Amino acid sequence: MSDVVFTADFTSERQWVAGRSWAYPNGGPTNPGDDKLDHLTADPAYSRTGTFRATRRADGWWNTGLLTTEGSAEGFEVRTGDLLRADVRLPTGVGAWPAIWTWRDGGNEVDVFEYHPDNPDLLELTNHVRQGNSYVTNPAVRPGSTVAMGVTFGRRNVVWTLNGTQVFADGRGVGAGWHAYLIVNLSVCAGRYHPRPDPTTTELSFRVENLVVRRPAPPYPADPAPRQLA
Repeated sequence: MSDVVFTADFTSERQWVAGRSWAYPNGGPTNPGDDKLDHLTADPAYSRTGTFRATRRADGWWNTGLLTTEGSAEGFEVRTGDLLRADVRLPTGVGAWPAIWTWRDGGNEVDVFEYHPDNPDLLELTNHVRQGNSYVTNPAVRPGSTVAMGVTFGRRNVVWTLNGTQVFADGRGVGAGWHAYLIVNLSVCAGRYHPRPDPTTTELSFRVENLVVRRPAPPYPADPAPRQLA
């Protein structure tokens, strides 16, 4: 059995802080060292509707939407054993870099997903806590498609699902005492690892709906076991 402990309301200023994150140097607004053209903005039009936007600026940066639970009144954190699920409509424009991820104290990062439309059928799934990752290709993944992402943050095994089917189990986990804040954002690639947006592109976007976190009731179940995919 598990209980819903968090249901995302992106309009809520008690749940989310907009336009800054300590995952960025000095809390932002820029992070060029991570190959990003982001210039974070707290403008609600960039994140508070659930559609995360980026628009080109005259100075070469892009105004980008980011929400985090870090520093919010509620200060929600995901914890070992939690299950996160979210419906995501992927972007179409090259240069878009959407993600749902976790962060705390300079690390504790697990990427629910990252996506780049120049690799149209590929999702990047990464446990930075204990260095597990996979590049998952799937015909359901394509620019503009809606996918249901799920992650169980197990003590010894982090397990990802796509549209209800397990696609990766890292066999590493996050440890017994792990906890971290949530981040949802749209970055813009600076060109080192993935192409920049086309010069004629002025706006990028992706959408997140139905983001929910469930927490198992004690006594906690065993970690999900890795299994071979057909």
